[in-house]
Amino acid sequence: MTASQGAKRARSAQPTPGWESSGLSITPELFRKFQQLIHEETGIWLGDAKVALLCGRLSRRLRALDITTLDKYYKLVIQPEQGEERVLMIDAITTNETRFFRDAKQFEFVERRAIPCWQSEAQQNLRNKTIRIWSAACSSGEEPYSVAMLLATGLTAEQGWDTSILATDISTRMLERARTGIYSMDKSGNIPDPFLRAYMLKGLGEQEGNMKVMPEIGACVDFRKFNLMQDSYPADGSFDAIFCRNVLIYFDLASKNKVVERLTRCLRPRGLLFLGQAENLNGMNSELKSLAPSVYIRPGEEHGF
Repeated sequence: MTASQGAKRARSAQPTPGWESSGLSITPELFRKFQQLIHEETGIWLGDAKVALLCGRLSRRLRALDITTLDKYYKLVIQPEQGEERVLMIDAITTNETRFFRDAKQFEFVERRAIPCWQSEAQQNLRNKTIRIWSAACSSGEEPYSVAMLLATGLTAEQGWDTSILATDISTRMLERARTGIYSMDKSGNIPDPFLRAYMLKGLGEQEGNMKVMPEIGACVDFRKFNLMQDSYPADGSFDAIFCRNVLIYFDLASKNKVVERLTRCLRPRGLLFLGQAENLNGMNSELKSLAPSVYIRPGEEHGF
């Protein structure tokens, strides 16, 4: 055997280059497979900097299934009959950071501009007194419940208003938490005092240290599982406002365009789209017009706002 042949054999015997995190190793090829799978399932694109996140989040599923390597887990999760495990995989890797009245300026926009506009339009018989809101990617529910508190205060049933909120998320785990309406009192500091007193119940006994949304607020919100990458969206022209915040930052440009186009179709003329503070529609082919930072409107008759 020549020296060059020996060197080639030595190189081929070396382990495949890759990364290691949380006690798990993953090759670039396997990471790309997870990237593609997650993108196909959710539209989320995990960049190369997310290796540690992927390994850390999936380590929980491996422990639960008593699987020792990510390669074995990938081979399991791509099986057609493993749809439930793919849901649990997505639950594990998706970020679910949220809080009550997050991005306060947007809630001020609803309170000071949107609600007065809707009231004025109703008084002029330019609209009925039905308001529908969609909280997409609602996580553990703080966002839709915050919106419900605003609507319950500004557009009351006694005045003839009928308000409802569709709250969706891809994570079944988050939806289960959201439906309970129960939160730690540690989160109470984010709720304005008038809303905290009017719409939250303080836990006693076994629930001490927790709070729960009032039944009248919970009844306004309909929680459902929904993937923004699926083809079937709610009915066109249904919503007066859609909150889809801190979601698009995880999508590639093609997925962003697809989601924004479909969300736009779901808005009524003059309907509002709220994005996260770090998100905008720059460089996208969208008919929506900017009203305020990360607040957009679907064109329609020029009244209000």
